[in-house]
Amino acid sequence: MSDPMRPRASLRTAVVWEVLKDALDRKAKAAGSDALDVLDTGGGTGNFAVPVARLGHRVTVVDPSPNALFALERRAAEAGVADRVRGVQGDIHGLFDVVDRGGYDAVLCHGVLEYVDDPAEGVRNAVDALRPSGTLSLLAAGLGGAVLARALAGHFTEARRALTDPAGRWGEGDPVPRRFTADQLTDLVGKAGVEVGAVHGVRVFADLVPGALVDTEPGALDALLKLEAAAAELPAFHSVATQLHVLGEKQGPGER
Repeated sequence: MSDPMRPRASLRTAVVWEVLKDALDRKAKAAGSDALDVLDTGGGTGNFAVPVARLGHRVTVVDPSPNALFALERRAAEAGVADRVRGVQGDIHGLFDVVDRGGYDAVLCHGVLEYVDDPAEGVRNAVDALRPSGTLSLLAAGLGGAVLARALAGHFTEARRALTDPAGRWGEGDPVPRRFTADQLTDLVGKAGVEVGAVHGVRVFADLVPGALVDTEPGALDALLKLEAAAAELPAFHSVATQLHVLGEKQGPGER
């Protein structure tokens, strides 16, 4: 995977990275500590884990793929953060077979819920891994973005099928098992005991703009990044985003 701080890759990750970085900075300041314990479920090769470790935090990555974890180890070493990144083979449903409950200041659950059998259980496990008032960063595929993409490609029947399918799939060849609306995601995290702080639309425009235009037009990449950032928090654009990001804080038992 690409580093979220590299320019071309930032079109896909910039919004989430900036929100996450700010949240971790606030959490560290509140805790009076420079180093937080962060869990990245489904973190793969370290797309976010390595940059988070560069901030000085300790990151545990849980992923089912041994190849991804091998690449993570190599990447962390190349970035000089091998001592702050630990890879563990496992998945969100068996999370507490490999990590402790309530052991983390922040949990990243990015690109996981689309692929699990029980998204609600996945969210509950992510939340249960958090310490009191811990931060949850949840990123999942958005329904509206897929519908719009299929329609703009001329696949109108597939677009309509995605719109009406309970899982948001456009057909048997759809590589994504499940997609969500912003309301569905906030409902999932709310029921798991998380107070939603913000919802962001991710890749609202980036997946629709021809790559050649971005690569060849002077200033286009920077302008598109600024446009993505400006639109991310506006609810009107959540319904057409390729991905949806939910940031929240774990509530205590008496706060739910």
